[in-house]
Amino acid sequence: MKLIFVGPQGSGKGTQAKKISEELMLVHISTGDLLRDAEGELKEKVEECINQGKLVSDELIVKILKERLSEKDCEKGFILDGFPRNLAQAEELEKITTIDKVIEILISDEESVRRLSGRLNCKDCGALFNSVTDKPQEEGKCDKCGSELYQRDDDEEDAIRERLKIYHSETEPILEKYDSVKIDGEQSIEKVNQDILDVLG
Repeated sequence: MKLIFVGPQGSGKGTQAKKISEELMLVHISTGDLLRDAEGELKEKVEECINQGKLVSDELIVKILKERLSEKDCEKGFILDGFPRNLAQAEELEKITTIDKVIEILISDEESVRRLSGRLNCKDCGALFNSVTDKPQEEGKCDKCGSELYQRDDDEEDAIRERLKIYHSETEPILEKYDSVKIDGEQSIEKVNQDILDVLG
């Protein structure tokens, strides 16, 4: 089974992709991990883009993804999380592999802002908390190491709304290319998980 999980920021698509990949014995491939795990010449190119503050090009991401999909563990199937982000990437993906189904986890823009604007990061150990959904035991302090928690600039409301605009204009159009199913992402994690399993059943 070859799947794509899409959804706006804060929809929980990464959480669900990880859970479903474990339950169905599929490989979970997130774009972020792919870029971090790149090796050799590809790693150098990724680092060059990041150091210059540029987005990694579609061409480079597709090249890294193609290498990953050719590995033996992907033969039984995989879940792509965070790719493709736009029609150009979807067209390149078609040249490499076929996709059986796209799971779209839907939440409203307001819910996305509510969830993401509550995100808190630990300055030292990198642990994540959320003032809405996963509060630290002591306000402003990390449960794990006791360090100060802070909010990233890109988790402020204006920045989130800007990212949502890009999602609606660039990512949503790819859904028309595939057999896609909408799942209500504003339910509990367990209910969302069950709904996805029912669809794939």
